[in-house]
Amino acid sequence: MILKAKALKPGDTIGIIAPASPPRSEERISKSVSYFERLGYRVELGKHLRDGLINANYLAATDKDRAADIHAMFRSKHVRAIFYHRGGYGSIRLLDKIDYDLVRQHPKIIVGYSDATALFAALYKKADLASCFFGPMPGVDLWDSIDPFTEEIFWRAMTSTKPLGELPLSESEGQVLHRDKAHHVQGNMIGGNLTVFTSLLGTPYQPSFKGSIPFLEEIDEKPRKIDAHLAQLRLAGLFDRARAILLGKFTGCDTDPDAPTLTLNEILDDYFSKLKVPVIPNLPFGHEKRMWTLPYGAMLRVDSSSSRITITVPESVLE
Repeated sequence: MILKAKALKPGDTIGIIAPASPPRSEERISKSVSYFERLGYRVELGKHLRDGLINANYLAATDKDRAADIHAMFRSKHVRAIFYHRGGYGSIRLLDKIDYDLVRQHPKIIVGYSDATALFAALYKKADLASCFFGPMPGVDLWDSIDPFTEEIFWRAMTSTKPLGELPLSESEGQVLHRDKAHHVQGNMIGGNLTVFTSLLGTPYQPSFKGSIPFLEEIDEKPRKIDAHLAQLRLAGLFDRARAILLGKFTGCDTDPDAPTLTLNEILDDYFSKLKVPVIPNLPFGHEKRMWTLPYGAMLRVDSSSSRITITVPESVLE
């Protein structure tokens, strides 16, 4: 049974934790807290959120302590939503340490992107949680100069019990491959960060590929690494079982100064141009200021023709 969390309302408590890499600065913590408080929310910080500011490491705290913060937020009677402070690395180390029965007993909103891909896939697969949102994080996107497009979609996703509906696109976004064909498909969104999602292959936390709509994004990977990850997903059968493929921003992945390479666009074209399903590149999600907030695992509908593309979330994931 798919489990829905309750929508946020002013006065609710938001929890902020660091399941992956540590906060970059105390300023980003304090300013993100102030942002939520100005909007009428209370904020509770994870017990180990600041550990990484004291003991510099690529992990915010020990695996035990980072998992404990996740459990404490799900167990709390007053915390209604849980936010990754930032991504980085480390979520995958926690997947076999999570109490998925606890999550089932206390379904809540949880928000993040990038490294959060690993935890969201596991919560979707093991706990049937419908309220994992691939969206902006306090220590990256919600502490200074927040993009209005990002902010509007984000709060609509957090506070409404209605379906998100049609996701907005600019004229330059979403130029579907196979423009000569009409497509009308739907499936469950899986995926996230390309590198992190690929690392889940062959583990118990890999979501089912059947009838899915993968969404993929990346940052600061060389084109040959993008090539390798896409080859692995192809060989694992993802593209054969997908009903559509959504490609977000591949920030800083265009060139490789160390070796001759195909361009990023050439690699994407090589893998996707001959597929019989709609493949839509350059969508607003990933490591950019302008981003959608996407409910992981939710039903998504893609309608495309020679003149128009619409991408719609037709169901509500909050109650």
